Amino acid sequence: MRAILVHEYGGPEVLQIEEVPAPEPGPGEARVRVEAAGVNFIDVYFRTGAYKGVTPPFIPGQEAAGIVDAVGEAVTGLEQGDRVAYAPQTAGGYAEYVCVPAAKLVPVPSTVDSRTAAAVMLQGMTAHYLTHSTYPIQGGDTVLVHAAAGGVGALLVQMAKLRGARVLATVSTAEKAAIAWEAGADEVINYAETDFLPEVKRLTNNEGVHAVYNGVGKDTFDSDLNTLRRRGYLVLYGQSSGAVAPVDPQVLNARGSLYLTRPTLGHYVATRDELLGRASELFALIEAGKLQVRIDRTFSLADAPDAHRYLEARASRGKVLLLP
Repeated sequence: MRAILVHEYGGPEVLQIEEVPAPEPGPGEARVRVEAAGVNFIDVYFRTGAYKGVTPPFIPGQEAAGIVDAVGEAVTGLEQGDRVAYAPQTAGGYAEYVCVPAAKLVPVPSTVDSRTAAAVMLQGMTAHYLTHSTYPIQGGDTVLVHAAAGGVGALLVQMAKLRGARVLATVSTAEKAAIAWEAGADEVINYAETDFLPEVKRLTNNEGVHAVYNGVGKDTFDSDLNTLRRRGYLVLYGQSSGAVAPVDPQVLNARGSLYLTRPTLGHYVATRDELLGRASELFALIEAGKLQVRIDRTFSLADAPDAHRYLEARASRGKVLLLP
């Protein structure tokens, strides 16, 4: 099969397409013929070595959707030909075939195509746990969503609205502002033109927001603390602009007994029941037309380096996929 290999940490150029033997499913595993694989910032972190979960050589890729091709011993409830998707899985998705623990695979409804399934697994479940569990939004809350035109951001806006929130969104261009409006944001702030902190203060009558969803990292972190109302939540779920510097906990006290959390999806789908619950809710929302999944660009497997460059340039306006 063809796969993308990383033999050493580095820039996008270390993503090399190669011919390698197709994996064989072990006990409790199923082999999936990949129809679409998601490209995510966490793949960049593993590629550069910022995250140390895997060591070279490895095949990147946290999520994919496709068809069950073979099953290993002791696998029940899965058969060849079943349509499935998965996330998060530390590596392996940037390939024509991948072996995945059967317990990590979720069934894909017939009404949801594989590209949509691959696009929504990691980012959709991220938006779900952030709005339903990390800071469970209540009707009438006001929240701030950064990078609201991105893959997670646009889903966050939609889910926050479904939870009854007033959503303030930040973007960097007029084109991205249109996407945030389309997702349902109540107010959109173009931070390339306007400092978002005083604008948030104005829009909340200086009260601040109940929660900030920050996937950007260091560039907005300090201002985010000042946008929060007393006992507000800063939910730091990513770091596309770089890691946040160490924080003195006294800062949280001084600015209103604030809460700071750095969650990750794996801890919110730690059990089979939780994984299936979140995935099934996502697919149900898609089937009902209540959640729109925006696929921005697709790349061939061989063009994985370009997909990473596109993502790192923060040019994406939705989900980026690889199509083996």
